[in-house]
Amino acid sequence: MDTAVNAAVGSALALQQVKQEQQAQSSLLKQSLDGQAAHIEQLMSSVAPSTTLATTGSLGTQINTYA
Repeated sequence: MDTAVNAAVGSALALQQVKQEQQAQSSLLKQSLDGQAAHIEQLMSSVAPSTTLATTGSLGTQINTYA
C-alpha cells in the first residue's frame, strides 16, 4: 500500500513539474510572438502609403479606388 501512495505522489509531482515547464515555454513563445508582431506592425506602417479618399468629383468619393 505504501508503494502505491509513493507512486501516486511521484506521478503528481512529475505532472506538476511538466505543467510548470509548459507554462514557461508558452510564456516565452508569447513574448517572442508579441515581439515579432511589433516589428511587423512597424514595418507595415512604414511601407504602407497613406492614401485618402477623394473629396470632390465623381471618382473616388464613395469607394477607395486605391485599395
